[in-house]
Amino acid sequence: MKKPTVLIAGIGNELRQDDAFGMEFVKQYANENIPEWVKIMEVGIGGIHLVQELHSGYDILIMVDAVDWGNKPGKVEFQKVESISDITEMPVFEKRTFLADMHYTNPTRALMLAKALNVLPEKVFILGCQSAQHDDFAIGMSKPVIAAIPKAVCLLQKWLASTQLEVIQK
Repeated sequence: MKKPTVLIAGIGNELRQDDAFGMEFVKQYANENIPEWVKIMEVGIGGIHLVQELHSGYDILIMVDAVDWGNKPGKVEFQKVESISDITEMPVFEKRTFLADMHYTNPTRALMLAKALNVLPEKVFILGCQSAQHDDFAIGMSKPVIAAIPKAVCLLQKWLASTQLEVIQK
């Protein structure tokens, strides 16, 4: 049985406190024993190179990012992305505005563009960590978010192992 190809994308801004979570996660995850069917990359705050990478063809995309889901700071959750807006359903003016300058493509817009280009994997997930502070320009993450990185690494490793078992068993 074919192993699923997985792209793990670290998203965030290292100059906005806890928003650096995704970037710091992929730096630490790179030190782990990563299976050959998993690729990791730093996306940062842009997204156009994420779309370019998705042209390589992946079965699963996992975006790692700081989130504001109303939880206690440092809480890590793994959620499936249920829907992504469709560019083709936008009115013409909105579509032109959306496509006018791809230099500022954030991850949400990148997913929409990837979907329009038919390179978005069928399975997209967010490995999110509830941020404590992300509104100011400042370097340095909060203690709960720093402490969450090893927990997120462990959660992802377990999920990848169980996903691999599911694929082998089918």
